[in-house]
Amino acid sequence: MADSIVAYRYAKSLFDLAAERKVVDEVNNDMHLFKQICDENRQFLVVLGNPIIRHEQKFGILKKTFEKNVHPVTFSIFSVLTKKNRENLIYSIAEEFGKLYNQQKGIQKAVVTTVTPLTDSQRDEFKKVVAEATGKTVVLEEKVNENLIGGYVLSIGDTQIDTSVRKKLNELKLQLA
Repeated sequence: MADSIVAYRYAKSLFDLAAERKVVDEVNNDMHLFKQICDENRQFLVVLGNPIIRHEQKFGILKKTFEKNVHPVTFSIFSVLTKKNRENLIYSIAEEFGKLYNQQKGIQKAVVTTVTPLTDSQRDEFKKVVAEATGKTVVLEEKVNENLIGGYVLSIGDTQIDTSVRKKLNELKLQLA
């Protein structure tokens, strides 16, 4: 079974448990903390996925790092996953949990990539456009990529709107070829 399907199932189970115990917000914050630690320290994620390191050692690392810093419901999934030799899925589970949380709270993540940082008015305009299109509260992630030359790339879920000069130049090059 694909890891993403397994991760979704664990995330859904964790989400249901957290909802039952009315701690969804706390567990979401914990999952965000886990992802943040992994993003800042890729070695941590490599250790969890390393088959040479014994599962008891991985659980010890998770216990020292998270047991006192996360809700017991969150820590329970870490315990279950290490017992089932699935530590490498925790990051994917955290991502899937975040998606479920956003879906339940009516939050839409959007990523806008521009040549220069957005001004406040541009940021507000992007949020307004996405909110009108989706009917959800928008969380906007901003990225800067000077290779775009001009314009922007807006990604909302699986949809991408690319108005960059780079894309237009590439299209023109294909037409002339």
